[in-house]
Amino acid sequence: MNGPWDVWSDCTPDCATHALPRVPATRIARRGAAFAHSVRRALTDGERMADPVRLRAHAAALLDALGVRVEGAAALTAANGPGTLVVVNHISWLDILALLAVEPVTLLAKREVGAWPVVGGLARRAGTHFIDRTSPRRLRHTVREVAELLGSGRSVAVFPQATTWCTADRGGFRRATFQAALDAGAPVRPVTLDYTQQGLPSTVAAFCGEDTFAASLRRVLAARALTVRVTAHPLLTAADGFPDRRELAERAERAVLGGRPQAGAGTGAVVRRAPARAALRSSLPVPESPVPGSPVPASGPVPDAPVPDAPAHV
Repeated sequence: MNGPWDVWSDCTPDCATHALPRVPATRIARRGAAFAHSVRRALTDGERMADPVRLRAHAAALLDALGVRVEGAAALTAANGPGTLVVVNHISWLDILALLAVEPVTLLAKREVGAWPVVGGLARRAGTHFIDRTSPRRLRHTVREVAELLGSGRSVAVFPQATTWCTADRGGFRRATFQAALDAGAPVRPVTLDYTQQGLPSTVAAFCGEDTFAASLRRVLAARALTVRVTAHPLLTAADGFPDRRELAERAERAVLGGRPQAGAGTGAVVRRAPARAALRSSLPVPESPVPGSPVPASGPVPDAPVPDAPAHV
């Protein structure tokens, strides 16, 4: 069940289209069988799957089975000191596999993901840190948890857009987890993921709106020459002199989303009360409420319910 407020994009399953002709049915069948085999191998690895070497190998095997190449991979985390907060745009469930195939990090995900078929089992065994986003009161605790993970030297990957978009230049960043980086004195690594087919921009991997995992998987299995490009931008550190999470989030957003204007009117983002049956397509919904250590003054305690300009995405 989602929180009382959700961020919705104007992207729908209709956005997901092939940039090239589909591969033959025989190749689709072979890919499907290989993917199922790779999933079984990963699940039977049990708790050993969380080992960074094994986790990276499993993620790479799953992508290879799907016929998806990873391009432009580079180190995501800083070598010394606290862990790195890796902030990434969100397009597809493939984003997680791409990140783990480059460099295994702790993923932050909503609690419900753990109950999803296939994806839930893989997420649990990968050592994903699950959070409860249904209560605005949990925000302070969540930020503290992330700060503690970073302070212990564990790098954490988050998707601060709070939902998926069909391309890498849309949406906006929620700011709460950036406070965790400031509290822990941790560097922030902005990362851009985008998908191409033989160099052509492609939305075939997009997992948006009321799309289903089965439908998305069928598109990916049929995609010709699908590549996910992982672009790691320069680290943002305390030495850069960011006074608060707002400025830090804005700088990271500009790097990840290509320097386009700050999210606002015209981005397609809508904040509205969610239908009870709707499911948000996001590994990390992040709220905009006051958090500990924030320089933004608060006139009182965190309210029981969020206000319209402060969606409770935890």
